[in-house]
Amino acid sequence: MVLKNARKESSREKICIFVAVKLIKAVKYLASADFRLRFKQRVWRVMSNSAVGRYLLHQGFSVPAANLERDVFGMHFTSPIGLAAGFDRNGEMIDAMAAAGFGFVEIGSITPKPQQSKEKGDNLLMLKDDRAIIYRSDIVSAGVERVIENVKRRKSRVVVGCNIAKNTKTACEDAYGDYLRLFRPLYQYVDYYTVNICCNTTAEPYIPSTKEEVMAILAPLFDFRRGQNQYRPILLKISPDLTDEQIDMMTDIMLDTPLDGIVACGGTVGRHGLVESASQMHSIGRTHGAMCGRPLKRRAVEVVQRIYSRSKGTYPIIGCGGISTAEDAMQMLQAGATLVQIGSEFIYGGGVSLRNMQLGLDELLAKAETEANPISESDTVSKN
Repeated sequence: MVLKNARKESSREKICIFVAVKLIKAVKYLASADFRLRFKQRVWRVMSNSAVGRYLLHQGFSVPAANLERDVFGMHFTSPIGLAAGFDRNGEMIDAMAAAGFGFVEIGSITPKPQQSKEKGDNLLMLKDDRAIIYRSDIVSAGVERVIENVKRRKSRVVVGCNIAKNTKTACEDAYGDYLRLFRPLYQYVDYYTVNICCNTTAEPYIPSTKEEVMAILAPLFDFRRGQNQYRPILLKISPDLTDEQIDMMTDIMLDTPLDGIVACGGTVGRHGLVESASQMHSIGRTHGAMCGRPLKRRAVEVVQRIYSRSKGTYPIIGCGGISTAEDAMQMLQAGATLVQIGSEFIYGGGVSLRNMQLGLDELLAKAETEANPISESDTVSKN
């Protein structure tokens, strides 16, 4: 009898411990950056699927302004500010982003097969003081078939780009096959492609850095496009961690091949420019993953300037990395970018950050136009 009671007590203790562990894990998750990001994404998905939600987004955040409009790649952009890849990974929020005022939306990164993160603990670290985020997981993707279903349901006519990448398990020498397996079925559903070769969010990053490696990926895409009735621009997204010589090589690839442009830049494995406390810096320095956000801006601007200078401004460049304000966006455009993208700042500030950036950039562009083409006093008199 005593033994039986002891076993019951032991069973109760095990159940209590099990429940306690589960509760602790649930509380930790609710307090994690992962949960906060997923909650924000869920809200935007709900708004995207609702006519009322899209109307509210348009009324609350959209900024129609002629100074922001431009034509690039033979397509019309209502604004040079677009959503960077990483937030709408599976093309589920396109209509919401269009309603909020983005000039274009880049979905992804997507992989041919569905895959989830295998990392233990938080998949991202949010560094609020730096307005930065460290992504430390495999690319999370629902796979190409799900993405096609989502994109086919979109109602808006906003320009949509697709950031494509390889599955983590695919060997580096076979990566070209993954990119082609994405490019072919998606071809008729999106407006341009970004070939992501800066997959550096894991402990074993994939960053092709030689001409042979890059061309092994791009050549099959060029070949497939030649046989199509419609033309889809192909861009290359590069890492800010490349040397200046490697950036020149990527630019030369753009000049010498049918590549249509470059997205500069993705996240960095470096931790330069952070203003976190010493203890946080020590912890952050040891973790792997790609850092995006404000600390990346200086290097991103340098890379854009270098590409623009070497290509003599003859090819479009999408500037991405650390853009947090209208002034940042203007600086990127003045460095040579044709369009810009925001990601981390949108995660932190949402539609408010987007609206403020659009309003500020509209004023800055109008001011620059006035300074470039001043109206003389005689012109004013003649008009009167």
